[in-house]
Amino acid sequence: MTAEGIQARFRLDYSGFSLDVDLQLPGRGVTALFGHSGSGKTTCLRCVAGLERAPLGRLIVNGEHWQDADAGIFVPTHERAIGYVFQEASLFPHLSVRRNLEFGMKRVAAATRRVAWDQAVELLGIGHLLDRMPERLSGGERQRVGMARALLTSPRLLLMDEPLAALDLKRKQEILPYLERLHDELDIPVLYVSHSPDEVARLADHVILLDQGKVVAQGGLVETLARLDLPTAFTEDAGVVIESVIAEHDERYHLTRLDFAGGSVLVARRPEAVGHRLRFRVHARDVSLAETRNDNSSITNLLQAIVQEVVVADTPAHVLVRLDAGGTPLIARITRRSCDQLGIVANRRMWAQIKTVALLG
Repeated sequence: MTAEGIQARFRLDYSGFSLDVDLQLPGRGVTALFGHSGSGKTTCLRCVAGLERAPLGRLIVNGEHWQDADAGIFVPTHERAIGYVFQEASLFPHLSVRRNLEFGMKRVAAATRRVAWDQAVELLGIGHLLDRMPERLSGGERQRVGMARALLTSPRLLLMDEPLAALDLKRKQEILPYLERLHDELDIPVLYVSHSPDEVARLADHVILLDQGKVVAQGGLVETLARLDLPTAFTEDAGVVIESVIAEHDERYHLTRLDFAGGSVLVARRPEAVGHRLRFRVHARDVSLAETRNDNSSITNLLQAIVQEVVVADTPAHVLVRLDAGGTPLIARITRRSCDQLGIVANRRMWAQIKTVALLG
């Protein structure tokens, strides 16, 4: 592996829990550490930060050695160029927003700053909050200030530990566009801990799936979410993420056509212009299969696809069917009875009927 990228190898034992991970991560973009509560996500993140010292550990961040047990290297947390965003923003209550941000900047010499004050303030949309005290901020505003403070430390790696977990749905929807801006406009790798499939689908480029302290899958978001060989506990919310582009607006019916490799879907009218890239998710439970194309139905999003594999789902009454729609993966969750009646097997050509599309953004 070249200097570009993150290598993280940690082995840590507690009473009743062990973390044993070997990660090869891209040196840019958002990598999600995903899994159920207790899977080891936060422990892994704390090892990366140096807050937990794994006796058997090695960490290289874009060529910089932060830990190597064999070589006796352990860079303490305060010397690691990281920004850390917790579930709670943990702002200094006696300091204004401006002075909280200034505290972050003081950690970095002027000559080595990689994120400018104006850039952080504009990215997080907090210019109008600078003179407020933390007690006068909403939960979403506090988190945005906390993120800006972390950015102003000019980190080489940004760690985010379920930053939306303490927010209600309205505040989550408020803050997600700012997280997307960080992803699109900053060249800083992010490790993002979450147990929310929708957050991961919306924000991540790369995903690490953890279960009981071990890695059960890692790779690109689209490819990993389309896998069927994962533990059944992770198939309850199975689905795929598709990268598309807005191809056309139908003003008569207030619809937008999204094109992607293998076809297109119609969704409710979007405000973005033609040519804008948009990510969406198709849940396996929202895909049905048919032998022939049926245009006499309220389901209008139809894709021709080839069956790649069939596996038992999380209940013995259902199966998951992975399909290839012209290079775009799909998953259908159907009953085992329907599978047998339709004779669904590998290499069979079917029509996928998509009942609902979940837009991400």
